[in-house]
Amino acid sequence: QLVESGGGLVQTGGSLRLACVVSGFTLDDYAIGWFRQVPGKEREFVAGITRTGSNTYYADSVKGRFTNSRDNAKNTVYLQMNSLKAEDTAVYYCAATGSLSINTHPRNYDYWGQGTQVTVSS
Repeated sequence: QLVESGGGLVQTGGSLRLACVVSGFTLDDYAIGWFRQVPGKEREFVAGITRTGSNTYYADSVKGRFTNSRDNAKNTVYLQMNSLKAEDTAVYYCAATGSLSINTHPRNYDYWGQGTQVTVSS
């Protein structure tokens, strides 16, 4: 099970930190991806982090503003979001994949959280 938290309403330029807490399986065995979705659009990749956290990858739209990190001892993955823009508004999901590398397509992920809403007001 994956449970996201930390979403909310923030003004343009503000920051939020999302957390994804994992239970029921060992976080060390999974790479984690963050995705977001707005109504009427496909779920899009935002960021990913490998099992040990040694590698991260970001969509161009968030590069330099978002930072992905993980604490396997706490079974938690974080997404720090800075300099938020109105176009970052979406439901954000974390997902786990047994792959050794970071996957950008949702079909490659085995487990999903329920999502947390992020709204950035202009």
